Amino acid sequence: MYRIPDDQMSIEDFILPFEGKLDKNNRWVQLAELIPWEKIEKRYASLFPEYKGNIAKPARMAFGALIIKEKLGLTDRETVEQIRENPYLQYFIGFREYSSEAPFDHSLMVHFRKRFHLESMQDINDMICLSEQDNTDQDDDPPPPGTGEPPKTNRNNKNKGKLILDATCAPADIRYPTDLSLLNEAREKLEAIIDTLYSSLRGTIKKPRTYRLKARKQYLAIAKQKKPGKKKLRKAVGQQLRYVARNLKHIDKLLPQSPSALSKKHQEQLQVIRELYRQQQYMYQNKTPRVENRIVSISQPHVRPIVRGKTSAPTEFGAKVAISLVNGDAFLEKVSWNNFNEGGTLIASIENHRQRFGYYPETVIADIIYRTRDNLQYCKTRGIRLSGPKLGRPPLVKDKTELKLERQDALERNTVEGKLGEGKRRYGLGLIMTRLEETSETVIALQFLVMNLERRLRFIFFLFIRALFGRISGRIVPDAS
Repeated sequence: MYRIPDDQMSIEDFILPFEGKLDKNNRWVQLAELIPWEKIEKRYASLFPEYKGNIAKPARMAFGALIIKEKLGLTDRETVEQIRENPYLQYFIGFREYSSEAPFDHSLMVHFRKRFHLESMQDINDMICLSEQDNTDQDDDPPPPGTGEPPKTNRNNKNKGKLILDATCAPADIRYPTDLSLLNEAREKLEAIIDTLYSSLRGTIKKPRTYRLKARKQYLAIAKQKKPGKKKLRKAVGQQLRYVARNLKHIDKLLPQSPSALSKKHQEQLQVIRELYRQQQYMYQNKTPRVENRIVSISQPHVRPIVRGKTSAPTEFGAKVAISLVNGDAFLEKVSWNNFNEGGTLIASIENHRQRFGYYPETVIADIIYRTRDNLQYCKTRGIRLSGPKLGRPPLVKDKTELKLERQDALERNTVEGKLGEGKRRYGLGLIMTRLEETSETVIALQFLVMNLERRLRFIFFLFIRALFGRISGRIVPDAS
């Protein structure tokens, strides 16, 4: 059940315990003015059936708490504590007066992330970024994202602006996976499942032998070595595979006798371990390190290895993310847990750009991997210049104009690299701490949205400082509008 608030509060309505008023120049007050709360409220209300269940927390509280967490880099528990102690944060999430009590339990943050799924976050990001775009040269505004309506182009139908594309990996918070460590972890979890099943059958049957002490000793004998040889590793992997196979047979015998003994968590673990064993057995028998949809984490089975070819980390484990950059605003184009060729996202990214703004870009700046024949032909037919060298043998002497254009494109492409670096160093894109597939996608989208909001806050602060120095020096500063 959900109840839409009567109206969105203003800063003058907030009641402090010791009189006074909130500062309208505070960053959280200014940030609240940048977010279309009413539109988010309507979208959020559609998720709940009418007149059923308890009344859910308001959308401003849920979405605001997620923004606070990602902006400040806090845990769920610390986010609730910070909101409880700070009146500006309470105003940001929609409180009408200060309260020293926690607004909600920290466990609700998981449900908030589930409700604002990836598509919702992309639409909200579009609403925020497009709210300040200059549409004076268009007959009509572009249709809202996800409506399926054809885009409405501007009157002269000319391409405008630049679209910068790039891709990266958002690593998940998992231990670096090896075949031996994964099999050892699977064996230990299977032993715990066997103990759970046997506890309900104690006294009726003999407990199956798992050889857990011997298996642990064999694992540590190799794990403690700094650089064990290939033969030793293969022998140890084979030993752990046989222990896992033995434990799975024991579980298959015990399950029919106690079908309701396992919890949902144990059932999910068992299903993942069965698939992990099948993959590891296939790679062991065929002496290959590759298998389709390879599992690298039992707790997060959706995580896949992403080969990036970087010197520091040639292989990363997480979601691959393709983004586009327009006038400093980042738009999330694709999130996938399986590796993909980023060159295949160019056409969809350009069409999304047209859907958002109502026209094609004049120039697309991207890495050389985007310059496929299909992409070049697509851009040529639409009058779009795709950066980079031409296909085929390079000329002996390059034209000075082309060299200058290539250098300029390389400089402008640095902006998207800087945006990705900002996300990884400052906003947690370098290590996704959530464990579920859907909540991890929400966090990734939320981090780009917070970066776009931060960019607008910096611009507001710049205008404030410029106006302040203008008054001090006695000069008249023109209005930003």
